[in-house]
Amino acid sequence: MDEQPDLVEGAKAVLAMNDRGIYTSPSIELYPHQWLWDSCFTAIGLRNYDIDRAMTEIRSLFEGQWHNGMIPNMIFSPDPKYARDRNIWNSIINPNSPDGLATSGITQPPMLAEAIVQIGKKLKAAERRSWYKEVLPTLLAYHQWIYNERDPHNEGLALQIHPWETGLDNTPPWMQEMHEHQLSLWIRVVKSLKLTPLFTVFRRDTKHVPAGQRMHTIDALGLFSTQRRLRRKGYDINKVLKHSLFAIEDLTFNSVLVRANQHLQDIAKYIRQDIPEDMLLQMKNTETALEHLWDAYTGQYYSRDFVTHKLIKEASVATLLPLYAGTISHDRAKQLVRLLENQHVFATDYPIPSVPANSPWFNPVCYWQGPAWVNINWLIIDGLERSGFPDHATALKESTLDMISQNGFYEYFNPLTGEAAGVPNFSWTAALAIDLTKN
Repeated sequence: MDEQPDLVEGAKAVLAMNDRGIYTSPSIELYPHQWLWDSCFTAIGLRNYDIDRAMTEIRSLFEGQWHNGMIPNMIFSPDPKYARDRNIWNSIINPNSPDGLATSGITQPPMLAEAIVQIGKKLKAAERRSWYKEVLPTLLAYHQWIYNERDPHNEGLALQIHPWETGLDNTPPWMQEMHEHQLSLWIRVVKSLKLTPLFTVFRRDTKHVPAGQRMHTIDALGLFSTQRRLRRKGYDINKVLKHSLFAIEDLTFNSVLVRANQHLQDIAKYIRQDIPEDMLLQMKNTETALEHLWDAYTGQYYSRDFVTHKLIKEASVATLLPLYAGTISHDRAKQLVRLLENQHVFATDYPIPSVPANSPWFNPVCYWQGPAWVNINWLIIDGLERSGFPDHATALKESTLDMISQNGFYEYFNPLTGEAAGVPNFSWTAALAIDLTKN
């Protein structure tokens, strides 16, 4: 891929704008804090021109690690004006939360290992060994927490307790389950009496982005209510699962986990460190269990209800993420690639839509219910290259860069027209644009 100097320089300017010293905010106004997988994607871009700053981005995530090993999905800015954000989570109620630092009480797809390895690729051998020795204990503790806390039955798949843990906040599989099992009575009353305008005025996101490009207020209230329930239970997984019908073995999360486990093993091998045998078995278990999410009738992967073990057959871009996992058979990979080639599914003019174009949920500008996202494209490009589909990977890389070049470094894009949506000057869009041009 030929470098595009103007695009790269513009992307660097966006990252400099959002730089907070030790971390990069996704955007200045709407997302002022640090997010787990946002920082991982940002570090992947930064490594191409400022390796030290990329390493700092990862180290800052480590500062938020809980005593039980969890890396939270959010680390809050200490700025006094964000006291309300910190108080909403009140992470201090859990004794495992980090000392002197406010965080959320949940995690996000485990992209850390990917970012660490991508940084390692830009280092000389001796520096790489030093980097891996530094990060391995923290990374290992995080993966051990995932298995200890989120795979209670030792089935191989990690469960998630909030849509925010998937990174795809209002993705259809979770929204369907939330409306069936988790929507509080008061929210149902608000919905039935059409009182949502009373609550819309309190939304910060729609002050920066047109309302039609964000999730519906009822869905936003549902996510907020679910977070409040987690806080009332002190983010204690045993209390959360005791009466919850809202726990899902998410396809995106587990696909990323499979790849992260591979990276973790490679890191340990490179510095000749051993991973505990029981954890190696758990990792292998995850690769096997990922295939339990396959539905032969539709030829797709789906997330699964943790309690009932029933597949949640609402299609989303997550069905393509096993390509990134890299462990599925070539036959199943070919079936997924056919979905990428189908103009009625994922082959829009500016792929990849976050929901198939033929889905009743599809809305080309509504957050995770239709728009194309550069981070998901990056993951699938990587998966296509490793799965033996280089031409498809190249085509997707080119269309992604064209979309950004034509419309700017926005949060997401209309997959039918390529037009920008969400907030401008979005960090991972800029960072991954750099990475796609240079690798």
